[in-house]
Amino acid sequence: MTDTKYIFVTGGVVSSLGKGIISSSLGKLLQARGYKVTIQKFDPYINIDPGTLNPYEHGECYVTSDGHEADLDLGHYERFLNVPTTRANNITTGRIYQNVISKERRGDYLGKTVQVVPHITDEIKRCIRLLGSKKQFDFIITEIGGTVGDIESLPFIESVRQLRWELGKNCFCIHLAYVPYLAAAKELKTKPVQHSVKQLQELGVQPDALVLRTEHTLSENIRKKVALFCNVAEDAVIESIDAASIYEVPLLMQKEGLDKIVLQKFGLPIDTPSDLEPWKQFLDKMQQATEVVKIGLVGKYAELPDAYKSITESLHHAAAYNDRKLKLELIHSQQLTDQNIAEKLSGMDGIVIAPGFGSRGTDGKFVAIRYGRENNIPTFGICLGMQCMVIEFARNVLGYEEANSTELDRNTKHNVIDMMEEQKGISDYGGTMRLGNYECVLDKKSKAFVAYGKERIQERHRHRFEFNDRYRNEYEQAGMSCVGINPDTKLVEVVEIPAHKWFIGTQFHPEYNSTVLSPNPLFIDFIKACTKK
Repeated sequence: MTDTKYIFVTGGVVSSLGKGIISSSLGKLLQARGYKVTIQKFDPYINIDPGTLNPYEHGECYVTSDGHEADLDLGHYERFLNVPTTRANNITTGRIYQNVISKERRGDYLGKTVQVVPHITDEIKRCIRLLGSKKQFDFIITEIGGTVGDIESLPFIESVRQLRWELGKNCFCIHLAYVPYLAAAKELKTKPVQHSVKQLQELGVQPDALVLRTEHTLSENIRKKVALFCNVAEDAVIESIDAASIYEVPLLMQKEGLDKIVLQKFGLPIDTPSDLEPWKQFLDKMQQATEVVKIGLVGKYAELPDAYKSITESLHHAAAYNDRKLKLELIHSQQLTDQNIAEKLSGMDGIVIAPGFGSRGTDGKFVAIRYGRENNIPTFGICLGMQCMVIEFARNVLGYEEANSTELDRNTKHNVIDMMEEQKGISDYGGTMRLGNYECVLDKKSKAFVAYGKERIQERHRHRFEFNDRYRNEYEQAGMSCVGINPDTKLVEVVEIPAHKWFIGTQFHPEYNSTVLSPNPLFIDFIKACTKK
């Protein structure tokens, strides 16, 4: 295509309707027709990025290949499209204001009064257009975070209004809204959708299509009513009913004709072939699997599944490709003790020790790791999970009872995990960790090498602390091998116990690099080990 097409997705009535899944599903449908697609997320909060946000506030912090800490929806974008994202794919109000204030300090505005309109909106529009400037993509889908009517979202909606005029025929707006069902009246109510669209119209934006989230099938009369009161064509009122899996949504949107409506509006052919066969094959594997693999995910946010979103999705991918149905149990590490560990992990085929920060819940992780190690249960430690593996081994095998990480105990006598040298002079917490893709060389005799099938790999990182190389010989002699090394810094990236069925810890986050059509090899091999009796 000569011109990049821009699609905007807004949300109304309530939050958490799944704008990210709808954006990803539409992107998948357009991609299946041969178009190049990317998705970006604009978040209305003032944090520069989610890197310093508590998971209770915002769920998982996702990391892009170029080392940007991003919203968890970027994980969905990558898992659906199998296309890497960068810092350009996630912008917050904080980033926008930071950029504008920096320009003002440099004198770029030539002494003019800096205002929301035009300076903030111009910066938003610049960031929206950034991904399209190199003509790499046919479609750029932009998800506007928050709910229409929120004061924080106003500058973004205003920017969309301006872009509708500037982009003309190359712009399409989708509004996702909720249709509640009143059990007492036994009927669906469309008034909240009407009010949501009215608010959007009052801000100068007329949606081209409506996607209606619902727990019940929408009748033809309801669709006609919504179309009439919201100034939207009847065939552009799309039903998005609850699905058993998020991976079914692209097929549901295809059935509703969402991709055809978009293509028609842009004047593009709607009869081009759509190749969703690999996606359907994955779904078939996931839906037809009958044998169960039971995994215990041990972490301090067990009551908050979004904190481990990429890990749980990676486990689902791996289970499907191993022809297994995943039964995942989130286990609160703070509740684990030597007395109850056998009961809590009873029947588990495998254990995942979750990443995180701080000391809360680490004692329970040590207990779970020891149980997995001593009972030959496949155990997978990620980032802090890997570090806890190292600490547990030092305490219970090497005999260093006070061994610890200096993150957890600054005065530990045996700092088997220590802060990276380049991190020691850093005072600001935001965006300063070891972030993004780094290379790792695997020992050809290791289980990790068998999993990846190659010696050199690249995975994404998010950490400040590392394995203390001074103890490496002691670990090697006692049975824990350092089998993955960064070729430049000699940082230990992967540890494993060769004599164990499957006991591997990674300093990196393999879950950030697992998609529906390209599942991460380490997760595949982990689940494979869990299925072997």
